[in-house]
Amino acid sequence: MRADADQAEIRRLIEDWAVWRDAGDWDRFATVWHPDGVMQATWFQGGYEAFIEVSRQGWERGVRIWHFLGGTSADIAGDRAVAQTKMTITQRALVDGVECDVVCTGRFYDLLQRDGRRDDVDGRHGGWALVLRQPIYERDRIDPVDPGARPVLDADRLRGLPEGYRHLAYLQTGLGYQVKMDMPQLTGPRVEALYRRGAGWLHGGRADD
Repeated sequence: MRADADQAEIRRLIEDWAVWRDAGDWDRFATVWHPDGVMQATWFQGGYEAFIEVSRQGWERGVRIWHFLGGTSADIAGDRAVAQTKMTITQRALVDGVECDVVCTGRFYDLLQRDGRRDDVDGRHGGWALVLRQPIYERDRIDPVDPGARPVLDADRLRGLPEGYRHLAYLQTGLGYQVKMDMPQLTGPRVEALYRRGAGWLHGGRADD
């Protein structure tokens, strides 16, 4: 059935995104994106080509961010889809002089579109491509790599960061990133607006509505 094939192809695309991004396989990573594809993350918001370039630059400097995936649920309406995938984002870096892993749990919320012309480029994904990837940040934690070490965090600074990704934001701002402070979290107006955006997309709306 076409519906089953679409579900499988979307899932494969999402898995390829994570594997190719984390492996630094930038040429294949570029194939999962729609020409107008946009990435929204704590540290970057913009078109997919710029995202690939800054990711490549970070990779070459030793920046390491890993993605682990859980289950996927996709709603499909013709040549459009909204997929949600359980995931964790892990970043390792020095936090106040102590090497730490920050693990953030949430969901990838993806708007996708099928374009038959892409079948010639990458038939594995059945023409599906990412128009928007917006993570939803639900909860996070920070762990020292050496269990005997203990970073001393600035409590006031930590409290001022968004609850769903405060440790990730703490690490990233400490590295000099400009972190977006109003990303969707488990509840609240930002995630409700994202759900409305997804519903509108399935009914023919614009990805940036």
